Amino acid sequence: MNYFVTGGTGFIGRFLVPRLLDRGGRVYLLVRPGSVAKVDGLRELWGATRQQVVAVEGDLGLPKLGVKPAWVRQHAGKIDHFFHLAAIYDMKASAASQRSSNVEGTRQAVALAKALKAGCFHQVSSIAAAGLYEGTFTEDMFEEAGALDHPYFQTKHESEGIVRAEKRLKWRIYRPGMVVGHSRTGEMDKVDGPYYFFETLHNLSSVVPEGFPLLMNKAGLLNIVPVDYVVKAMDHLAHLPGHDRECFFLTDPDGIRVGDVLKTLMRVSHGPRLHAVNASLVDAATRLAGKGIGRMQPVKKLGERLLQRMGIPPQVVAYINYPTRFDSSRTRALLEPAGIICPPFEEYAQPIWDYWQHFLRKDSASVVAEVDSLFDRLVGRPTLAALRRRVRGKVVVVTGATSGIGRECALRLARADAQVVLVARTVGKLDSTLAEIAAAGGTARAYACDVADLAACDRLVRDVSADLGGADILINNAGRSIRRSVRYSYDRFHDFERTMQLNYFGALRLITGFLPGMEARQEGQIINISSIGVLTSPPRFSAYVASKAALDAFSLCAAPEYRHCNIEFTTIHMPLVRTPMIAPTGLYKAFPTLSPEQARDLVMRAIVTRTKKVSTSLGVAGALAQATMPSFTEAFLSQAYELFPDSPAARGLSEAEAAAELADLPSSRLALARRLFSQVMRGGHW
Repeated sequence: MNYFVTGGTGFIGRFLVPRLLDRGGRVYLLVRPGSVAKVDGLRELWGATRQQVVAVEGDLGLPKLGVKPAWVRQHAGKIDHFFHLAAIYDMKASAASQRSSNVEGTRQAVALAKALKAGCFHQVSSIAAAGLYEGTFTEDMFEEAGALDHPYFQTKHESEGIVRAEKRLKWRIYRPGMVVGHSRTGEMDKVDGPYYFFETLHNLSSVVPEGFPLLMNKAGLLNIVPVDYVVKAMDHLAHLPGHDRECFFLTDPDGIRVGDVLKTLMRVSHGPRLHAVNASLVDAATRLAGKGIGRMQPVKKLGERLLQRMGIPPQVVAYINYPTRFDSSRTRALLEPAGIICPPFEEYAQPIWDYWQHFLRKDSASVVAEVDSLFDRLVGRPTLAALRRRVRGKVVVVTGATSGIGRECALRLARADAQVVLVARTVGKLDSTLAEIAAAGGTARAYACDVADLAACDRLVRDVSADLGGADILINNAGRSIRRSVRYSYDRFHDFERTMQLNYFGALRLITGFLPGMEARQEGQIINISSIGVLTSPPRFSAYVASKAALDAFSLCAAPEYRHCNIEFTTIHMPLVRTPMIAPTGLYKAFPTLSPEQARDLVMRAIVTRTKKVSTSLGVAGALAQATMPSFTEAFLSQAYELFPDSPAARGLSEAEAAAELADLPSSRLALARRLFSQVMRGGHW
């Protein structure tokens, strides 16, 4: 199939286009003449060729989008689906710019689609097309739209009307709710909609102790949807036969109250404990105030100044008491048989908060901004197509595959048609992962192996070699972490032995076991999940860091020996990841961490690019400081050591002793210092 897409370089488009490419189609992207080079970067991101993604120069403000007549004549009758995504999704934009893009842009997109004799015109509208309708708005309602005073509501309604008026052109209209980041990675392109409240919530969590009870009104109903649900639904509905001239709500079936949104975000940001109560009288009073007292000039100016201090555009406040419910029952009936279900906000609040904090938050501290910039560059998601070209049919061994990074890597590799070998101490723990892979049509085998047992490693190598011919890619992910000061390890030498046995000797045994086969095939890749701690040398991690550093050193020495065999050694100095391994350390609840999905994407990128080393800027800065300013670095780390104590378990305290100690901790200056340090050193081990 051939697709023409406007707005393909935008947020929703960047997720939709790869799905269209997975269908084997060719995608024509409308781009401004000055932005053609941008498509090259997108092709790389999507793993697409110039033949698969073709840039077509044009402009929303020109007749038929400014596409050259010769191109139109050449491709007339050859476009199966025309997706019109280009629009202004910004409540702050001027009325003139919104009208130009949303209304006139749609009018010219329809004109171009008709000239191209496109099979079907797909318009991405919005729930805003309903205006501020009081009550339940159904998918077949349009003229009934309520208050359309705001330019965004008005222009979305008018643009949808342009499409609906077409008699000769087949069309389908999609009305997403408030689109936020990816439900698993949190990826988002800008601060908009509910994100305007994030900075205020972050500041609140910085000054009010975690768990401190606060009371607030639930207020109005919001409809928030993650971008991955929206594009999955659009892709499915667009190719479903027999539904032309229909409109689809891509919404949360239940919606969520503003108070419940804030309550959830406070929980994931470790802020105060909000209690959201349903106060309909307060809601009514708020609406009356907005219509009456709120229009008084002094009150209006005071409100605008307060919102400005909070970084919240006044236009966004209209959503706080949003009066409309959206009936998506007909669309859900089409999506649910395909397994496409909108997840509740509570399930993906953590990733979108983490992504905002790492990538979107405008932090005043230059150090934090640099760290966030580095995370932004590192945590990208290689497309399935790019990964598939690298691993299709290849045997990929993943150790520590029962949970966290290992499990996510296995699932992603299976989707890319790799032959995945899942390694765990107990095969039974992998049943759910194997079932999920099988259900998706992937190929995987599970092998029992305690990587700390060298004889078991040898058996694993023999079995995999006999069954599958050896490993093409080995991901050494299994590991053990111990957070304990040296002074508490005097009589625990086994801590060092066990950590070295698993993290170094076990991994080394697998490497040397699979290397001969890779050498014979003249191709392979060894990926070692190391730690940022190797670069930053944090106190309390002497056993863990030493074991990872040993594996790093081995890889550096071995890599030149196998370069001529086309065998790559890749070391990933992984930042702190939210996995079961760090769960026992309560301190880490206050630290920004990568999600297992984000960590997985680092590994997938390493596979696609075959890079030598993946390190964050914080890690590089730590290594540089150790090399150039050892005394200063030692003093800095010593201060950190004093701020963050060993866990009660590490010191051998009973539960009662630990509780008593926690009650005596100072809650002012020391707590503030810890919070500040954790923000500056985000992603590091402490």
